[in-house]
Amino acid sequence: MLVTTRLLVNGRIYSSFAPDATSIAITDGTVVWVGDERAGRALHPAAEVEDLGGAFVTPGFVDTHVHITALGLNLVGLDLVGANSLDECLSRVRTFAAANPETAHPDAVIWGHGWDDTEWADQTPPSTEDLDAAAPGRKVYLSRIDVHSAACSSALRDGISGLAETAGYSADGPLTFDAHHLARNAARNLLTEDQRASARTAALDLCASRGIVAVHECGGPDISGLTDFQELLAHDHGVEVRGYWGERVDSESDARALLDKTGAHGLGGDLFIDGSLGSHTAWLLEPYADQPDSTGNAYLDVDAIAAHIRACTLAGVQAGFHAIGDGAVSSAAAAFRKVADELGGPKVAALGHRLEHAEMMSMADAETFAALGVIASVQPVFDALWGGTDGLYATRLGVDRAAALNPFAPAAGKGVSLAFSSDAPVTPIEPWAMLRAAVQHRTDGSGISPRAAFSAATRGAWRAGGVRDGAAGTLNPGAPASYVLWEAGELEVSAPADSVQRWSTDPRSRVPALPRLAEDAPIPVCIKSVHRGRVVYQRGATSE
Repeated sequence: MLVTTRLLVNGRIYSSFAPDATSIAITDGTVVWVGDERAGRALHPAAEVEDLGGAFVTPGFVDTHVHITALGLNLVGLDLVGANSLDECLSRVRTFAAANPETAHPDAVIWGHGWDDTEWADQTPPSTEDLDAAAPGRKVYLSRIDVHSAACSSALRDGISGLAETAGYSADGPLTFDAHHLARNAARNLLTEDQRASARTAALDLCASRGIVAVHECGGPDISGLTDFQELLAHDHGVEVRGYWGERVDSESDARALLDKTGAHGLGGDLFIDGSLGSHTAWLLEPYADQPDSTGNAYLDVDAIAAHIRACTLAGVQAGFHAIGDGAVSSAAAAFRKVADELGGPKVAALGHRLEHAEMMSMADAETFAALGVIASVQPVFDALWGGTDGLYATRLGVDRAAALNPFAPAAGKGVSLAFSSDAPVTPIEPWAMLRAAVQHRTDGSGISPRAAFSAATRGAWRAGGVRDGAAGTLNPGAPASYVLWEAGELEVSAPADSVQRWSTDPRSRVPALPRLAEDAPIPVCIKSVHRGRVVYQRGATSE
């Protein structure tokens, strides 16, 4: 088919090809030609022509860190995101419990996610007593917004052997650390196959409707469980899923065996070195400002991290880790240096190993990651939600330390490759808002350009998944036909000149424009998503 934007009228093409190109020819799911519309018609006389009518086209987005079933459970179940008080949170639980009597069955669970006590006036999280009152006798699991702690009812707790003796246990408050992992596993095991299937379909449909054509699922034994992970990899949907399994190995043979057992594409993602700042479990080099007797939690030391990197490197597979605090990030850097000294830097760099989140990355560590080809899979909306002088980061760390978090521009300046993601359901599936957050960083000097942000969500994201052909994430000839049509909005020709942002300030660069990413700018609306020639979303119709 021939897709034309008719740029001479009011369209735009967003890709790395010349901005005066007016048509794209696609055959068998691959871009085969880009150029003038008349020449395109001559070269492809039998092509179907799709007039975009003022819409613009971009390469499809890739989200490099998601939890698909958990996201779907939010969409079809109990969503606590945005609850502005403990009372509202508990009211949502009561309403959901009353409307879903089937969850009163002894083997059923009320699964909810998204409460954020730091946004509440008294900052008091839900307790077990609160849940027992809101949903009497029901098994209730409510994960915090960062998914590193959860409030659980007595009915759920009572079925977990050894919980009270586990690190992170609280008699009435939210469970953290290993106690949370036990509770999450218990709650997850109560979900039915139908619940999981409907949840993942809802989540993948949402991704497609937001212009995301591929996602990287970050599963693991303490996150989604092997059954859900393998069900997701086998799930028939047009959105491509690359699976990362967060379980540590000690040898090359262990790595190969775990790949065979799980079907994973890489052994990383949420392989925890530490926890989260919101739950006071991120591993810090200096104590928390609001908990001066704590530096968080460490799941892995340098030797354990290095053993996993070494095993994966020898097996020829991507390794990766969840690391948020500076203690965790610096330990990861030390481990990468240790393995590079043993095996050689080029051998380590060739695999494109990953670090997820890397919120407290020092520039010394950034130089290590850049030199060894370690890719940072980061979440710009974290800064939008929790950055600034009065946000969660400042509360947990103090204003000065908080200002250094998520240093996108400084890290990129050191040569670190960035890939963007949502960590959904932690932050919403909305790629344009993600790009906006990366550009409009709350710390001066940490935001990146619109062009760099767009690249981190497309070409950089494909590279983070091991695709290094130079074509994926573009609409150049030879690239997969993975693209999205967007409602033009302020990109119409009649719009004022300042309604768009250019990838370069140099007019000689002749690069296309990007939507205005200011706070007051409208978010582009997805019309159609196509991945490898297959329509995965069409506005007004169901996905194929």
